[in-house]
Amino acid sequence: MATFQFSQVNVFSSNPLSGNPVAVIHAAKGLSEATMSALARWTNLSETTFLLPPTNPLADYQLRIFSPGGELPFAGHPTLGSCHAWLAAGGKAQDANVIVQQCKAGLVNIRKNNSLLEFSAPPLIRSGPLDDDILLKISTALNLAPVDIIQHQWVDNGPGWCAIMLNSAQQVLDIKPNWAALAPLNLGVVGPHDQNCEANLEVRSFVGSGGYEDPVTGSLNASLAQWLMGAGLVKSSYIAAQGTILQREGRVHLRKDNNGEIWVGGQVVEVIRGEISV
Repeated sequence: MATFQFSQVNVFSSNPLSGNPVAVIHAAKGLSEATMSALARWTNLSETTFLLPPTNPLADYQLRIFSPGGELPFAGHPTLGSCHAWLAAGGKAQDANVIVQQCKAGLVNIRKNNSLLEFSAPPLIRSGPLDDDILLKISTALNLAPVDIIQHQWVDNGPGWCAIMLNSAQQVLDIKPNWAALAPLNLGVVGPHDQNCEANLEVRSFVGSGGYEDPVTGSLNASLAQWLMGAGLVKSSYIAAQGTILQREGRVHLRKDNNGEIWVGGQVVEVIRGEISV
């Protein structure tokens, strides 16, 4: 039985119990893929990650990301949480201004922005409006009238996201999904808050392929920002609230820099540090 350093990290909230947790296994080179999958099922978090030496000379570390259902090419909150854990364990980047993560989706740039960690949004692999049959499926599963959906788009950067926009944050919060009707779509729903709210948008993430709602989702917020900013539906810097219905206080900071690159950031807090034996 081998022992590995273990971290459990809270992402997208400074409150350690109000964001989205990720389990991180350090120096995981000796673990087989089957053991990584088994560990992800055992932790039963949305993702468990494994820090490995990079095989690309441009990268500072390699990350493999597993959900209980299998390996993912990329995921947002595991990227920020794992980077935080890597830095806390003494990781040193080649470039003082950027940390480069290697994962199945390629190289991802991460950097510090004051108290936030933020990653550069990966490119979309599918975009464009949703077909009528998909919109009918979504409106049926969420008990929405067709006129409630004011905008829609494929926003897939790996997990297969599609998205709709409603008139208000309250409409988003009122949704009670019919999981059987929604499957297998992975759907993001967004609606604007009024000016008195700290957050500009309310986001919910319905993972129809798994039948659950994700508390705070970096990959979805990354792709939503690319769509919404590109279409002129939001400003070039905004805050998204997510997890409200699940009694979380997720806050995702989205911004477009002077080069047109979109960065996705949040607070990250280590909650558990120890060892795991497998």
